[in-house]
Amino acid sequence: MKKVIVVVGPTAVGKTKISIELAKHFNCEIISGDSVAVYKRLDIGSAKPTVSEMQGVTHHLIDARNPLDQYSVCDFQKDARSIIDKNELSLICGGTGLYIQSVLFNYEFNAKNRDFDFEKKYANYSNNELYELLISKDPNIDKNKLHPNNRKRVLRALEVLEELDISIHSFNKKNEKMYDYYICYLSMPREKLYERINERVDIMIKDGLEKEVKALYDDGIYPHAIGYQEFIPYFEGLIELDSVIEEIKKNTRHLAKRQETWFRNQMDSHFYNVDINNITNTISIIKNDIEGWLSK
Repeated sequence: MKKVIVVVGPTAVGKTKISIELAKHFNCEIISGDSVAVYKRLDIGSAKPTVSEMQGVTHHLIDARNPLDQYSVCDFQKDARSIIDKNELSLICGGTGLYIQSVLFNYEFNAKNRDFDFEKKYANYSNNELYELLISKDPNIDKNKLHPNNRKRVLRALEVLEELDISIHSFNKKNEKMYDYYICYLSMPREKLYERINERVDIMIKDGLEKEVKALYDDGIYPHAIGYQEFIPYFEGLIELDSVIEEIKKNTRHLAKRQETWFRNQMDSHFYNVDINNITNTISIIKNDIEGWLSK
């Protein structure tokens, strides 16, 4: 059975540096699990690693699609598996729990790709209104797994429900593992993490995030992702830039909290507290643990 190292965790925790050091040490390629970094032109907001940061390590599924292309979890599953199946050991960096599960387990998807015209149908609904509509149509939705603010997944759940007349949780998920895996969930004390998230957003703004999003907006491209969607009311003259920045920080912090809860409850994950002042020691600990896993 092929082996897969998975490095996940919130933004600003050090995933890029740690994953690259692991890939160099174990001589494997990196598959990006980021549903935003897969698109060209979405650079600053997705915190894509630069060529310099990659340090010669081969990265897959970065800049692999044009911004207007559809890219679903089903697409990611297919693309990631095609890479994993060619190597004895691979490394996935980043990604949501569903993306990771879809690759590692025998998930079967029967719904068609996302229809962005469908999203326009509910454009005037707030997140809570959209969520309440979904609950009214599908009372069996697991509220612990689908948060009202995860608008993209709520919309997808509604779309699948209307298309196939089934719950999104009725996708055929089998417990059969496709690969032997080791998940490293990177974390740090919440106060420190939130401080780093705030700093990361400030750096993105300084590096030209507003210009990046405006160029997309002017071309009719509205990414449904944190760091991009918050700018739309600003471009429409409804809020000030300071409000945009605070909203990005808040949404990123909330996402970090949900991600950790999900990986603690839904997957067999190994948690590592990243000491950003001594990241070499953190990397050494993870390397030793992975070597122990590989030797079994």
